[in-house]
Amino acid sequence: MRKLILFCLFVIGLSVALFNFMNFQGLAAKGEFETIVLNFREDIPKEVLQQDLQAIAQQYNVTPELDNQYSAKDNVYIVKGDKQRLKELKKSPLAQAMDFIEPNYIYKIPKPGKATWLGELLDPSQEADEAKPAFKGANDPYYSKQWNLHNIHVEGAWTQTKGKDITVAVIDSGVTRVRDLIETEFVPGYDFVHDRVEANDDNGHGTHVAGTIAQSTNNSYGVAGIAYEAKLMPLKVLNEYGGGTVADIAAAIKFAADNGADVINMSLGGGGESHLMKDAIDYAHRKGVIIIAAAGNENQNSASYPARYPHVIGVSAFGPDGDRAPYSNFGAGVDISAPGGSDAGKILQETIDPDNKGTGVFMGFQGTSMAAPHVAGVAALVKASGVKEPDQILEVLKQSARSVQDDSLNYYGAGQLNAEAAVQLATQGQISFQDFFRWLRDSGYLNPGFWIDGGAIALLPKILMVVGSYVLAWFLRVYFPFRWGWNLSWGLITGSSGLFFLKGIYIFDLPQWPFRVLGSSIPELGNTLQGTDAFNPLFASVLIPLGLMALLLGNPKWKWFAIGSSLGVAACLAVSAVLDPAVWGLGSGILARMFLIVNAVLCFGLARLAVKNEEQPA
Repeated sequence: MRKLILFCLFVIGLSVALFNFMNFQGLAAKGEFETIVLNFREDIPKEVLQQDLQAIAQQYNVTPELDNQYSAKDNVYIVKGDKQRLKELKKSPLAQAMDFIEPNYIYKIPKPGKATWLGELLDPSQEADEAKPAFKGANDPYYSKQWNLHNIHVEGAWTQTKGKDITVAVIDSGVTRVRDLIETEFVPGYDFVHDRVEANDDNGHGTHVAGTIAQSTNNSYGVAGIAYEAKLMPLKVLNEYGGGTVADIAAAIKFAADNGADVINMSLGGGGESHLMKDAIDYAHRKGVIIIAAAGNENQNSASYPARYPHVIGVSAFGPDGDRAPYSNFGAGVDISAPGGSDAGKILQETIDPDNKGTGVFMGFQGTSMAAPHVAGVAALVKASGVKEPDQILEVLKQSARSVQDDSLNYYGAGQLNAEAAVQLATQGQISFQDFFRWLRDSGYLNPGFWIDGGAIALLPKILMVVGSYVLAWFLRVYFPFRWGWNLSWGLITGSSGLFFLKGIYIFDLPQWPFRVLGSSIPELGNTLQGTDAFNPLFASVLIPLGLMALLLGNPKWKWFAIGSSLGVAACLAVSAVLDPAVWGLGSGILARMFLIVNAVLCFGLARLAVKNEEQPA
């Protein structure tokens, strides 16, 4: 009866999990839209195209329109509609004339959940008191306030290049040439929102982003930019409220690729996967453009689109203390991290005054929107140093990044952006001993505490757990002889350490929780999804081994897995009681230690009872 009850509970739990999984709507299908994209095949005759457009207009009482003047060559039309109309169009015979029909999703400026993206205003009159710069890299009065540029070691990169002859397309809310962008060189862009040449900013976001990339520098005014000798291409796809459609964004990506852009920055995003945008990204990538996008500010375990697409560098954010910003997305789609700011310190640039859009003000923003242009600026420096292919530039950025230890949830991707090391690697093809020494220092490897508290020595507890489980098994074997077998060995590993090396595996656009589950021992399963260190007392106890014994003890082979698991859990709890006794609700003191030790003894006792008088092969 006990086995039947446990089996029923298992089936119920599995059914609930499968139901939730089947009904889970992923980010690829989420998103708002008010219009629908009709992408007609380019090989159909113009006469047939016009007939189909007229048929759609008559049948659905809508007027298909070109998204913008650049959409005609791609046969991209837009019609108003909702989910119902989308289904009807996809089922219509007219769909045969189209490559695809999809929602024209609305992407927006990512906004931090706990703070407004408009931060503190600085009074320009402060300049007189700060005429002498606090750092040698630039004479801009507010440069001393730009912790973010010092964090990425931009001064070391400037000794090699400032991004000359590189064009960075800023696909955003437009760019207004405020006073601190006057000396920056611009190339023609386009306003896809209003379908006109002038791409001025009526929101403030795009101008701020552009400033981080290439704000005029060493002009004795305002602040500095990263690649300040690069050219800016303003492409407006977001309206004054910060929203824009994937059709406009896709058109802007192609415009940038066709008009000489080397780098594209997109500090925008949302839910909803788009064939149109993916095709545009692939098109730009084939033309040698490197594309960067913000990971998003929802504090969720996956980057938003377009950062999730292949060939796009997804950027998460960290604050002045180097820790992940609380709003930043993480996990799938994050390739690297960069300064994005927090309440402790924002990203300072000049942008338009929200109350008087004809004037400029210096403002501090925070968000992954601010992190992405840091990577775009450094990518421009890398390309100016001679690395041309997008994939090669990405490798340079990743290899030169400051690594972050214990990043199992992929908060930082390859690590934290390092402009100096990136340019050094791009220029010489290898990092010098001085740069390697600096990397060792910045990564903490020169700190003795690293080798005591973490790093390579972090493997020691896992090794002790595995060895301890085998010692316990050997001890039982002396008194109750049995043969070793694979089931026993797998039980020992599952209970003690799990396949712990799998926790560090990261595959683009796949969830990390399966790797964390496989890489966790039985006691760690209760806290592995949350990514916390403290044990869940239900899992870090004799309960799970007891349940396995109840289910498997009658099976001549699998009972040895249950026995091995019980011994492995005993070793895991015993080692943890000595080295890291943290348990939910019990803290990490004497109560936690006693709880773990008592349950370790119970697990060993349970295994002893199971193998007593057993002489069959394992």
